[in-house]
Amino acid sequence: MKSKTNLPNATAERIPMYYRYLNMLAASQVQRIKSQELSKLIHIPSATIRRDFSCFGELGRSGYGYDVQFLKETFAKVLNVNKLEKIALIGVGNLGQALIRNNFRRNPNLKITIAFEQNETLIDTIFNGVPIYSMALLRQKIQENEITTAISTVPSAHAGKIMPLLDEAGIRSVLNFAPERLKTPQHMMIRYIDLTSELQTLIYLSDREAENQVLSGVDQS
Repeated sequence: MKSKTNLPNATAERIPMYYRYLNMLAASQVQRIKSQELSKLIHIPSATIRRDFSCFGELGRSGYGYDVQFLKETFAKVLNVNKLEKIALIGVGNLGQALIRNNFRRNPNLKITIAFEQNETLIDTIFNGVPIYSMALLRQKIQENEITTAISTVPSAHAGKIMPLLDEAGIRSVLNFAPERLKTPQHMMIRYIDLTSELQTLIYLSDREAENQVLSGVDQS
């Protein structure tokens, strides 16, 4: 099995999704599944699934498929799901509060444990079990809690000022809800979530599919 450092990035990005669906299959008492069946479920080509799984050795058998429980255990080890990953949240506005309310309920190994905010009415309060601190305490509290992952919901206009503070605090990975690309240290991993772009892409693909179906109906008539 390849180490995490040798896994292709695209494969590594799909592992959490594989694990999530394998949990669903196991909960439904599904014992084995073939790549073609999994492909229909998660909308990824079966050849891609087989190629991804081959990175972890011989996980399946020809004609039999894959043992769901074995796959689940394999990816659980890769994702280190038995280790609690504590997360710092930067920004407790409407989006930040929604994230705290949910707090990865379906992923017990992920948990927002502290949050930071500039709004004085929120500072030194506890929201849904998560203490909210002043930004002035960001470095101290992150280091005290040995946190290396953060989520930032700070608007683009201010997000650039946050990254150096997170770097100084020892944060290595950031999920950023501000779409503007930021200058970050090479050792810091950052992923962007642009809800507007994602929605526009979804609408475009949906409209294109609808047009293709119309054209297909015309061709058959």
